[in-house]
Amino acid sequence: MTEGEDILAAVEAKRGYTLPYHRLLARHAPALLRDYDRFYESLTLAPRLLTPVQRETVWAGLLAAAREVHGFIHMRRATAAGMSHDDIARAVAIAAATEAFAVLTFSGSNWSAWTLPETLEARYLGLFEAAAAGLDAGLAHLTAAVAMAARRDRAGTVLHLARGFASGITAGEACEGLSYLLLPCGGNTLIEAVSFWEDAAKVGILPAPY
Repeated sequence: MTEGEDILAAVEAKRGYTLPYHRLLARHAPALLRDYDRFYESLTLAPRLLTPVQRETVWAGLLAAAREVHGFIHMRRATAAGMSHDDIARAVAIAAATEAFAVLTFSGSNWSAWTLPETLEARYLGLFEAAAAGLDAGLAHLTAAVAMAARRDRAGTVLHLARGFASGITAGEACEGLSYLLLPCGGNTLIEAVSFWEDAAKVGILPAPY
């Protein structure tokens, strides 16, 4: 076997599948495939701070927000972690609820004499809480913050991070959740998400990220 074939076989043994780009890299850039697989394992397979159920809850919300059709890989992992179909649907519903935030923000910006921003925020949180019913509040807000960050929504990301920290999530857990953005959304989206956090920390809205 060639070096690329050996690395590809190791990827398949670890994950139970290979993807087209794995096979392409195995043929033309085996060292890149090896290094990428190590990165991928560290990012989303190896245990960090979130439990498997917490991790896959965040992933389900993120992939729905990002409209990532290849999310079935994480749907399988969610099931393997012990999540029910309703658990997965709830994570997706959280992502769906976060999309209402942009509509309410629009109204608060343009019709503020009739739709007061604080009233709109309360209405939005009512939608969010209905979607998240039954889920730990910290995990629900972390899932929502990552979904907001996937769409580069500064206000929504900060809102849910603040409520997540108030509900007991740690900076390390927030870091883990936001780091998942790298795969479906890219490094630039993660840059913006961390900058939202940094800026909010400078004015005392959030704890410092580091």
